[in-house]
This record gives sequence, structure tokens and C-alpha cells, in this order.
Amino acid sequence: MTILLKEVFTGLPKTVGIKEALSPMEREWISAIFKEPVQGAVWVGKTGLTGDGQADLEHHGGHEKAVFAYSYEHYPYWKKELGISELSSGAMGENLVMEHVTEELISIGDTFQIGEAVVMVSQPRQPCWKPARRFKLKNLALLIQTTGRTGWYFRVLKEGLVEQGQVVTLVDRPYPQWTIEKCNQIIHATKPDFFVMSELAKCDLLAPKLRATLEKRIEKEESPDFQNRVFGPND
Repeated sequence: MTILLKEVFTGLPKTVGIKEALSPMEREWISAIFKEPVQGAVWVGKTGLTGDGQADLEHHGGHEKAVFAYSYEHYPYWKKELGISELSSGAMGENLVMEHVTEELISIGDTFQIGEAVVMVSQPRQPCWKPARRFKLKNLALLIQTTGRTGWYFRVLKEGLVEQGQVVTLVDRPYPQWTIEKCNQIIHATKPDFFVMSELAKCDLLAPKLRATLEKRIEKEESPDFQNRVFGPND
């Protein structure tokens, strides 16, 4: 089935919430998760789309996380499971809403032509606490992680204009074995298989920072420590 770029979203960081709120979920926070749909063509540069930005540059953005993509197919599931009608395209903070593709069908190193741009899959998204804060659902990031409906990041190989409705054409697939689904299973396993993890860490097209994290975990034989990431200041 043909992959389509269904929608495009961008947004800049903004402050929301109440500074002195007693509930952590109501307190003031800064995020660029609140994206707006883009009408017409938008430029995809080496570090992201024109009009887009990140509040936390330590964990988001940069060349390896230039563009965040999410599957359109996941939204009916979230609406049904969570009962939140506002949880629709763009809700996860993605830039590209892609139709007819999910984590089991896309792999590290997959290279796509979208309009004028050429992008390559660099890593899965590792969800943080901000989607949970947005929808006032404390365990949402953990649900995103455990269901494997994480989305993925692109690095940009060739800059150019893209527009919603365009066909997404696969140009190269060097590592079909390292699907985003498989990566998520390896990275988030509570009882890691360090041999398989070491094989993933050798994948030269996996984002370098994530490779280094995996290598450190392998060396120390550590289980994943994601509590702070998925709950953060919401806890």
C-alpha cells in the first residue's frame, strides 16, 4: 500500500499552565508539543521544518531528531482506549502524519523521498512526560511506550519543500531487520537481551547518542530506567 504524507504540523515553544498550581498536572510548563496544521508547502531543513521548534534542546531536535513522524493509524486506537476526542492528528507533537505505515513496517535507515526532501529513519521516539501533561493523563507516556505506538525520527539527507497529500517513496532499506517495533522491544525490555541489544548498537545508521546509551547499558548490564522520563514532574 502506498505511504502518504497525510498532514504536516509545526509549532514553537509556548508556556501553558498555572505557575503556582497545587497539582503537578496543572502547573506551568513550556513545550512545543502544541502543533498547528500547515497549509501548502513547507521547507524541511537539516534541523527541522520552518516554523517549528523545541523547548528542550537536550532531548529534542538536532540533526538526528530533525523531524518527528507519527502514524495516522494510531489515532482511532487512542480515541477508543482513552476516550479523548481531542487526541487526533498532531496530538503527539509530530511534524509529519504518515498514513499506511506503522512501527512494524518501518526500519532504521529507511530512506524516503517526500516532495523535494529526502529523509532517513534515525531512531524511535522515546516518549517523555509532556503528552501526559497535555491530556492530563499521568500514564500516557508509559502507554505510548508499552504499546509501541511511539513514532520515529528522521534525519534530513536532502533539504526541500514538502506538502500534505504527497506520496512517500521508499528509496533505500539497508536494515529491514531493525524495525521501529523491534527497536522499541529491545530498548524498553525490563529483562534486556544484551546480545540482541549489542547487535542493534552496531547498526551504523541508528542515532549515535542512542547507540552510545545502549553500549553503556550493555557494558553495565543495566535494565532500562525510564521512570523519570515518562513521569517527570507529573509524578
